[in-house]
Parts: sequence; C-alpha cells; structure tokens
Amino acid sequence: MAGNKTLTIIKPFAVKNGKLGAILHKIEESGYRFAAIKTLKLEKHEAEEFYAEHQGKPFFDDLTDFMSSGPITAAILTKENAVEDFRYLIGATDPSEAQEGTIRKMFATSKTRNAIHGSDSDESADRECDFFFSRRERLKTDI
Repeated sequence: MAGNKTLTIIKPFAVKNGKLGAILHKIEESGYRFAAIKTLKLEKHEAEEFYAEHQGKPFFDDLTDFMSSGPITAAILTKENAVEDFRYLIGATDPSEAQEGTIRKMFATSKTRNAIHGSDSDESADRECDFFFSRRERLKTDI
C-alpha cells in the first residue's frame, strides 16, 4: 500500500527567484496538505548528509554546493499515494524532458537548477521527513 506522505524541498534557485509562492500554490491546488513547513539554509555538511546516497557520483559536489548556497523551503506533504502522485506533479528531473504543467517544466531552468525535490519512495519519504522535522513540528493528519 502506498504511503500518505512525501517530502519536498523548494531549492535555492527557486526561492531566490521568487517562485516559492507559486510552487506552494500549485502543490496545494493539487490536493496536498502541509503537515510541516519551514525555510532554512543547509550547511554544506548537512547537504552532504541528506544526499549521502549520491556520494561518489560525479554530480555530488555540485549538488551539495548548490543545496547549501541559499535558503530552501522543506515541507511534509500529505495525500493518499503521496510519493507517486508528487513525482508526477513535479515532472522529470530535466525540465526540457518534463511534461507541460509540471512544476519543473514551469519553474526550472536546467537539470541542475530543477526547482524542487520530491521523495522517490515511501522509505525515502520517512527518512527525509525525519531529517528535516522533529515529531513535535508535524501536524497530525487524518490521512
């Protein structure tokens, strides 16, 4: 059975360029509820910890430098079938390959500056939500 939560991160490029409100609106319009949300700046070592599964890959240093370059907004989203539906909503990592109407097609400029992160599995969602939010920071939901 698919889970009912996912984590999203609005990345530094989108926050810096004033796209945060429009992206959050699109998420909410798509039926998601916010169980937790905050804006923060990751330190380099925190970005490295969050993306540890990519350590050793050619893009790791660029990714962690980018993710620690400015404010991000992290949120726990709830909805039935949250992860799979959200992956569809955000679109392909490369915005040139993303479908029209997806967040990355609308707000990203490149594969590197793709505007948004979404958990890729229920297991990742659990781990990622725990990385950013304590139990106290989360709203209880009826989903």
